[in-house]
Amino acid sequence: MTPSGRVLSVELRTDERAFGELAEEWDRLYRACPSATPFQSHAWLHSWWLSYGTPRGLRLFLVRRGGELVGAAPLMRVRRPLPKLVPIGGAISDFCDVLLDEGAAEEGSLALAEALAGAARTALIDFRDVRPGSAIEQVYRHWHGPRSRLSDSTCLELPAAPMTELVKRLPAARAQRVRNKVNRLGRLGVEWRVVSHDETETAVRRLLELHRLQWQGKKMTAEHTRPRFVEHLVRSVVPMARSGQAVVLEFLLEGAVVAVDLHLLSGGLTGKYMYGFHPRLRETKLDVATMLLRASSELATSSEGRVLSLLRGDEPYKYRWCPETVVNQRFLLAGRGTAPLLAATACHAAARRGARMVLRRSAASQDHG
Repeated sequence: MTPSGRVLSVELRTDERAFGELAEEWDRLYRACPSATPFQSHAWLHSWWLSYGTPRGLRLFLVRRGGELVGAAPLMRVRRPLPKLVPIGGAISDFCDVLLDEGAAEEGSLALAEALAGAARTALIDFRDVRPGSAIEQVYRHWHGPRSRLSDSTCLELPAAPMTELVKRLPAARAQRVRNKVNRLGRLGVEWRVVSHDETETAVRRLLELHRLQWQGKKMTAEHTRPRFVEHLVRSVVPMARSGQAVVLEFLLEGAVVAVDLHLLSGGLTGKYMYGFHPRLRETKLDVATMLLRASSELATSSEGRVLSLLRGDEPYKYRWCPETVVNQRFLLAGRGTAPLLAATACHAAARRGARMVLRRSAASQDHG
């Protein structure tokens, strides 16, 4: 029971149509959850399910207070390699989480923990890529069964500040090089604009085509070329742009669109999700990374964000901006019968981390040699 005296109830929904019908109240809950990221929006998750969901796999745990939705855990059942409940959103989502209304977070997290405990009797609950400070941490705190918290993928973040302020964070010589690159953008006449809502679909499709051209002849993420990903990105980003959860930027040179950059927004976070640029930009000696970051920093500042996130991945080019490192978390929740699954998963994760450390040390020693 909440302080208002209204009893909380939890329901489990497994039908796809019901998921679609939840859009309006899901969006209200999303706005009431301070830690929510764009990857917990209904537009993103429902679209993902339409592209990637499995038959009879949907598990939506919904917490209600007097009929009002105050908590939600959007999960799906997988059977391989182990029986698990995992968040909807999969590998193409940089952050996973549950949603909790700030006004009922304590009671709602307890209700979710109790409901998920029943599900954990037959399946390990595995939340990967959880941003620090997320709502699932409150559920984890209430968990009475076997549990484990692990480090997961790395994200890099910058403060939401104008380019002139970001440059001041850099060593003097690097800062001057960046200023020279920004000046070159001006001399070449590079412009950028925010795509209007009615142009979003065209712009997203152009982004994906430019992304393909950008990586032509090189190793790229195969999923980005598949029809299901294209359908998901178009289907989700169009309504997200209308609601302020996404912004698409187009870059023009001599009147032609030469790059497109997609940002996903929520609360104080502006996330750089995906971009594509025409290979001919390489011939102009234009620094694409500087061009994109300059626009992203202005967008993050104008949208009153606190953080410009480069999202997952520690690619070397990101480090030139001296970002802060933020490590995503992984939460494993089990029951008595699924405790061995938790132990096996934790051991496997530790082995993979150890192998990565060995490879990095080997690469470092070869560089120094």
